[in-house]
Amino acid sequence: MPDLPLLERRRLEAAVLIPVIRAMQAEFGEEKVNQVVGAAIQQIARAQGEKTRQHAKIETIVQLAVQMVDGPGPLSEGSLTVDVVQRDDTHFGFNVTRCQFMEMYEEMGALDLGFLLSCGRDFASFQGLAPDVTFERTQTRMQGAEFCDFRYHK
Repeated sequence: MPDLPLLERRRLEAAVLIPVIRAMQAEFGEEKVNQVVGAAIQQIARAQGEKTRQHAKIETIVQLAVQMVDGPGPLSEGSLTVDVVQRDDTHFGFNVTRCQFMEMYEEMGALDLGFLLSCGRDFASFQGLAPDVTFERTQTRMQGAEFCDFRYHK
């Protein structure tokens, strides 16, 4: 599965997870199930970020920007349309103006789970990937904003 683009991996995961999450929500309550699922996904995302860090050797914000834009992932795969708003030795920032992950969850009738299954991974994954770089995001398309604001600084 690692050879598949990230969007396709998320589609396969969602096809299995969405019905399971919906059934568990009906049985145990949405809030508790979302808490447990979110924690499990964040744990997985952090481990994936750590694994990527071992191979990518990210030590500077420039190396991070190169990894984010040119490395394997949603930016280089084209599943996110972005406007880079800052890129220098200490800052890297971009806005996501089109998110095919959001579109996919919407098509699957699970837009309400999109943040939990995709966006909720970002902070944990990044913490594993580059723990010495600060990551901030205040809004997402998945939650109804016009754009997602990804900001990184060291």
